[in-house]
Amino acid sequence: MKKAVIVLVVLGVVAAAAGWFLSAPTTLNQAQLAAFAPGDAAQGELVFWAGGCTSCHAAKDAEGDDKLKLGGGLRLETPFGVFVAPNISSSTADGIGAWSLEDFANAMTHGTSPDGRNYYPAFPYTSYARMSGADIGNLYAFLNTLPAVEGKAPPHELGFPFNIRRGIGLWKRLFLDPAPVIAAPAAGGDVDTALWERGRYLVEGPGHCGECHTPRNLAGGLELSRWLGGAPAPTGEGRIPDITPVEGGFGSWSAADIAYYLESGFTPEYDSVGGEMVHVQENMAKLPASDREAIAAYLKAIPAVVQTAN
Repeated sequence: MKKAVIVLVVLGVVAAAAGWFLSAPTTLNQAQLAAFAPGDAAQGELVFWAGGCTSCHAAKDAEGDDKLKLGGGLRLETPFGVFVAPNISSSTADGIGAWSLEDFANAMTHGTSPDGRNYYPAFPYTSYARMSGADIGNLYAFLNTLPAVEGKAPPHELGFPFNIRRGIGLWKRLFLDPAPVIAAPAAGGDVDTALWERGRYLVEGPGHCGECHTPRNLAGGLELSRWLGGAPAPTGEGRIPDITPVEGGFGSWSAADIAYYLESGFTPEYDSVGGEMVHVQENMAKLPASDREAIAAYLKAIPAVVQTAN
């Protein structure tokens, strides 16, 4: 009996040590950092709108130039608890104004803070990890041109075990993957491959569309086999629609319909955009028409998701 107890204790210590090691925050290595350089703020503004930064980090119902005041504070009520969007303004005291490009790149691609903590995936770094080094550098440059907003956002409101931030490191090992979700179509077909790949980049990367439109498993990871197939709203109220080319639904929209909707906010039936999509559409309207066309091309050529009750 004594030996059995000793074995159990040793196994417990080994398991705890392994868990501690595997949950450690990760960062870019020196070779990877070579892909990042201070960027162009004008190009970064386009990345900013594609990424929807203002939708979470500006004040609720902000309009005009107030959308560029990124003091945070938006409360995201989810089944895991309440996440509060942080201040990402250029304030050196309360925002990210003191961050280096390396700090920013590690946050965007690895979900790791400058002080070495795991970020919760309410910050959609699982999508931003698919962004190019050039776009992350451009976004960093643009954010540094925006107004400093003083005041830190309140902390998250999370119960056990979700308040154990270290455990997110294990979650990231399971669900943080910078590889594309959907394979590119074969060259020589009916799809404009270059346009489609630009759409894939925007949707799967900075646009982080899958974060809301794809269902999640019990651990909160995206079910990639049902990519963009619709999901319960992250806040628990209502449902985010299927935007795959499924018959009788979104699939009846043409590519031109989709591009026009992103530009104007009007559906083919002349309904207007509503709910959280209002902010997304307003952001997408600021992109070049070619980017909206690319998004449409991608959405028309991905696998349709068969609906199941959930």
